[in-house]
Amino acid sequence: MGPLIREPLVHFLVLGAVIFGLFAAFGSGPAQRSDMTLLEVTEDEAAGLARQFEATWRRPPTAAELEAMIDNYIRDEVLVREALALGLDQGDAVVRQRLVQKMQFLTESGAEAAVPDEAALQAHLDANAAIFARPARLAFDQVPFGDTAAARAALPALQGGADPAEFGVPSLLPARIPASPRQIVDGTFGNGFFDALAALPPGRWAGPVASGYGPHLVRVTEFAPRAVPPLDAIRDAVEADWRAEIRAQLREERLERLMSLYQVTRPDPAAVLAP
Repeated sequence: MGPLIREPLVHFLVLGAVIFGLFAAFGSGPAQRSDMTLLEVTEDEAAGLARQFEATWRRPPTAAELEAMIDNYIRDEVLVREALALGLDQGDAVVRQRLVQKMQFLTESGAEAAVPDEAALQAHLDANAAIFARPARLAFDQVPFGDTAAARAALPALQGGADPAEFGVPSLLPARIPASPRQIVDGTFGNGFFDALAALPPGRWAGPVASGYGPHLVRVTEFAPRAVPPLDAIRDAVEADWRAEIRAQLREERLERLMSLYQVTRPDPAAVLAP
């Protein structure tokens, strides 16, 4: 059971060696230790450890396992406090970034508890319609030809109900294209092909329309213009985006409040970069 509970703490072992080395060189440690030596593991903290265990192993820990987890937590806390007291966190970009991330998490935590009502979600959708709009799509049949004259000659027959398979030249292109956005159509046939088809009347053979492969006779079978779906169809996506916006607002508002507590002195970038 040991490997499940006590993972290798190599970085803490190295940290411990550094701490003891500094103690040997500079004395017994920080002068102000009264509050540092008070270390209490609350029931809530222990319950949190139990939840972490259950999330990992899909079962609650035994009393012995939780006791071992608390022991590890205490050891880690002692090492962290001693490292902070010795200033080992100073100048460490990794530690700095982790602290920034944790503060951001704390400032954004209120967004997860917020529950938007229907009006809030609809307002967010209306304000961000461009994000949620589904692109125009069209479906069509196509017959490729070797030259424009042959395509024009075949057009009346197709419009009269002839079998498209009897016309055109061999091609690896599919004869029937399902509803696809501009990116897919133009990516297959060349830039401008989507717009050329979108201008054609649906349900009727027309053309020829030029692509990167030559002329085609085409029949648009379906065209759906760019449109914003109703809220019910994309509710989860709208709520996720709404929540992300709330997180960003909370982060900026709380950061501004925190920054107002500081007197900041900063250099002139031009002076710094001057040769």
